[in-house]
Amino acid sequence: MHLTLIGIGTGNPEHLTLQAIRAINAQDLILIPEKGEGKADLAELRRTICDDVLTNPETRIVAFDLPVRDEATADYRQRVDDWHDAIALAWQDAMATHPAAQKVALLVWGDPSLYDSTLRIAARLNPAPQIEVIPGITSLQALTAAHAIPINEIGAPFTVTTGRRLRDDGWPPGVDTIAVMLDGTCAFQTLPPDGYHIWWGGYVGMEEQIICEGPLAEVSAQILKMRAEARENHGWIMDIYVLRKEK
Repeated sequence: MHLTLIGIGTGNPEHLTLQAIRAINAQDLILIPEKGEGKADLAELRRTICDDVLTNPETRIVAFDLPVRDEATADYRQRVDDWHDAIALAWQDAMATHPAAQKVALLVWGDPSLYDSTLRIAARLNPAPQIEVIPGITSLQALTAAHAIPINEIGAPFTVTTGRRLRDDGWPPGVDTIAVMLDGTCAFQTLPPDGYHIWWGGYVGMEEQIICEGPLAEVSAQILKMRAEARENHGWIMDIYVLRKEK
């Protein structure tokens, strides 16, 4: 079996590359995860993308229920490993509905290489498929575009990290700029508010996009309010931010 992981950007159908469109139309089967009622529009957006660009009448679309991660297990890594095992089984069950399909694809938010576990889950499939990756626009790119900023200062490095690592470990050493992903608790609140500038965005690249930037001490409360209201309105939120130490 040939498994293609297609980066579809951050939710804007115009993020699709010509390579991605060709790959979508080359498939026998496209798997679409259902993430529950609160995130139904994520699956619907994948279907909309297929409606817009899929011209191959032989391609079939199959939805499957995405397993929920068990938060009862104390060990974080074990929770993730068990969850990935369950997702791999869900993929295989979905593919078994069309056993003749030799070319199967998943549409991946952003890019499969940046804080996404699709490649790790694919490695759990048995038998192992031939894997092809189609790169996509990441939320980090969409954020910096929305704010019209470069992410790095001249000749300087930056670190991409998670909200959990920022909360537990503090500011990474050796850098003045960090990009924070997968932050469900607004870990920027754990930093001293003075001395940082933040560029924040929710639903970046989508029609629902909201952004805010400024000194952390001045806009932190505003970001918390915007985020809470957006989550209430949509039932979910995907956000990302860049923090830089102010000179």
